[in-house]
Amino acid sequence: MVRKMKVLTTTVVAASLLTVLAACGGKGEPNQGANNAPGNAAGTTNPADVKYPDSLTYWVSLNPNAAATMKSYNEIAAYKELEKRTGTKVEFQHPPAGQEKDQFNLMLASGKLPDVIEYTWNAAPKGADSLIKEKRIIRLNELIDKHAPNLSKVLKDNPEFRKLITTDEGNIYVMPFLLGDELLKVVHGPVLRKDWLDKLNLKVPTTISEWETVLTAFRDNDPNGNGKKDEIPYYFSIGDLDTNHLFVGAWGITSDFYNENGKIKYGPIEPQFKEFLATMAKWYKEGLIDKDYATTDSKLKDAKVTNNQLGSLSTYPGSGISRYTSLVKPSTPGFQLVGAPYPGLKAGDKPLGQYTMPFTGIGAAISASAKNPEQIVKWLDYKYGQEGHMLFNFGIEGESYKLENGYPKYTDTIMNNPDKLPITQAMAKYFIASWSGPIVQDKRYIEQYFTMPEQREAAQTWAKAEHSKQMPPITLTAEESSKTSSIMNDVKTYRDEMINKFIMGSEPIENFDKFVQTIKSMGIDEAIKARQAALDRFNNRK
Repeated sequence: MVRKMKVLTTTVVAASLLTVLAACGGKGEPNQGANNAPGNAAGTTNPADVKYPDSLTYWVSLNPNAAATMKSYNEIAAYKELEKRTGTKVEFQHPPAGQEKDQFNLMLASGKLPDVIEYTWNAAPKGADSLIKEKRIIRLNELIDKHAPNLSKVLKDNPEFRKLITTDEGNIYVMPFLLGDELLKVVHGPVLRKDWLDKLNLKVPTTISEWETVLTAFRDNDPNGNGKKDEIPYYFSIGDLDTNHLFVGAWGITSDFYNENGKIKYGPIEPQFKEFLATMAKWYKEGLIDKDYATTDSKLKDAKVTNNQLGSLSTYPGSGISRYTSLVKPSTPGFQLVGAPYPGLKAGDKPLGQYTMPFTGIGAAISASAKNPEQIVKWLDYKYGQEGHMLFNFGIEGESYKLENGYPKYTDTIMNNPDKLPITQAMAKYFIASWSGPIVQDKRYIEQYFTMPEQREAAQTWAKAEHSKQMPPITLTAEESSKTSSIMNDVKTYRDEMINKFIMGSEPIENFDKFVQTIKSMGIDEAIKARQAALDRFNNRK
């Protein structure tokens, strides 16, 4: 029986966008067995009846979790099994770690391209339409319609997906990586020490004023119990600010571009940004924000958590809640983290929060030099069908997962690896769901990756924020990009510098208007205009 994937529309003109990755509404749908995997049309062609390529070359970055135990994706169990099922031998080409962008650009410039190129294409120096015109990659629309029944069904069942993966000129250029459920789209948010809240008889804060009360109590009431006033109530980061809009979202804006009812705005020049900065400056002056936040790298931040000093921060369910709990509990048995709602200015507000669009530009393109694009499309399409979906989200039945009442449950090979591999590295030996690739990512992967109730509850809590102002994956033309890229490089550098100065008090908040005028003199209106044109084109896509 075919299950239509329940994915909320991501059209940017939507009035509201209930959300996502880390767990919308929180309650999973009823258990879904292999026969209910996304994209499985009844009567999908048997692999034995399809002519797949004998061989192909495939360029893709080597994910760090895979690189920890292997040198090539040929070693992943799912790809080994795919070769058995299709007969296609794949020569994977992995650029050196840290050189992916340079190697990608050099490869495009050389014109010597592999058959398949998997990349985050919105980071490419030229848009997909230009690369198609220059005969670097090919348009896939007709090939998908004719030779990719599984992906075609996914797109039919989820028309918002088709809009996201289609360029302004109407080209589909990749077999895409798609987030297949709302549960997969919220991955970041505010976290506090729950044991500290409990010790001080405090509730999880839901408004800016409640946060101030909690942070003040963390500062003054010795929640770590060592008799010293060494607690750091909150760790602030501009990177986190851009990722999830924490605190600034209470004013209904972001720290970057956002979409307000079809109109592009740049948050830092809006009047509300001044109020946000004034609040952060007050907190910093009162010792509620880490005084060394601007010079604290990830290792120092980790040390402040493990030394039982940090009371709150923005983080992820995996690398944050789970990792910190395992690191700190041996020395601090009562350690517990809790995900907090994105705070509003008053109770009942719907502040902005982090959100990931179902398609972010990641996918597998076919080069114009490929000899057999029809066969390659068929090979790639296998991953969007029932068997391929299970293979690349769960691995090998009986080894990495087993079906329990129709639910693909990971075995101890993944969840309690005998070689003591972390879950993500154990997953990487069998399948690619824990990062990306030309697949529909299955929510049952994340349901099991979140091994702690605190992770699942945080995801559900964060998902209640507002996401209607999220920017969709717009595409600037070559001319728009060339005109505004240097503008935005300068603006961002200046913005970051001044945010720190305002918060730390070296620049009085009374100079905010001067800050706005400086950004305008740098050409921000030109950048807004370009993004408005791109948004209008996006909204006009069919």
